[in-house]
Amino acid sequence: MKRFIAVLLLVSVPALAAAAGRPDWAFPPKSAEVVPTPPDAGKPKQVAGSTKSFLQSQIDDPMNPPDWFPDEHAPLPQVVAHGGGKGVRACMGCHMPTGLGHPENSRLPGSTAAYLLRQLADFRSGARSVEGGGTMITIAKGLTEEEMTSAVDYFAGLKPVRWTRVVETDTVPRSYFKGTARLPHPAGGSEPIGNRIVELPEDFERFEMRDPHSGFVSYVPTGTLAKGEALVATGGSGTTLPCAICHGPALKGIGDVPSIAGRSPGNIARELYYFQTGARGGASAALMKAVTEKLSADDILAISAYVASREP
Repeated sequence: MKRFIAVLLLVSVPALAAAAGRPDWAFPPKSAEVVPTPPDAGKPKQVAGSTKSFLQSQIDDPMNPPDWFPDEHAPLPQVVAHGGGKGVRACMGCHMPTGLGHPENSRLPGSTAAYLLRQLADFRSGARSVEGGGTMITIAKGLTEEEMTSAVDYFAGLKPVRWTRVVETDTVPRSYFKGTARLPHPAGGSEPIGNRIVELPEDFERFEMRDPHSGFVSYVPTGTLAKGEALVATGGSGTTLPCAICHGPALKGIGDVPSIAGRSPGNIARELYYFQTGARGGASAALMKAVTEKLSADDILAISAYVASREP
């Protein structure tokens, strides 16, 4: 598959007009279930292995998010740790110091600085539309050249790691959307997976604290990985093109073509759909437009599941 380009930084995932390849499971529903949030106790919280403690209000601060393990990474640029000018949030408020983020945004490790800079330029120029760009359009327009360079150099220097565990199954924990995040339902229970991927935090409490040591589990329908492998490896008899042509035999990228292995399946699905509909533009998007135009929603689900299951 030619030049699959993963989304940079925070991208909201609004509901789009229906199309043949739209993976509805990857988008919040127009009318989400309202689930009451238990009141915060107002006590400091701490994740396992960290000497730091923060109130939940501090954890949720988009300009000063917590860095639980500062010794595990290089010094953070100012814009990554605390944001910048008007509308510029701290990068790690969404992507965390590891660059791995949550399923509603992108995982940045595995992309070169040059690639990341191109994505910021596309957000700024409008090549990536509001449908496929969301909050990142505002952020990119507010960044200085120095802030962009320092941010992309930091994230490009991080190594991809396993952040999503893929499991084939027929039933899944009951879940709901809170904003753009899919979460386990506090009432518990299970439900049929149907024709969707359900990606949930491995540990909800650690998720709430933005613990960089606790990732996600992606439940996919039984049999999906074999179908996805066929599409990714062979192109599915003309449905698309083999991903390895540009992304390499292990899907870990070649040159400025980014790694796609082990990414969030929801993020992968949305980007395939944005390429297909033209919501995502830019110099390389024309190549992806051609290889996504024949994909059905089922094809996108299968490809997303298989690519997410690969070792990053």
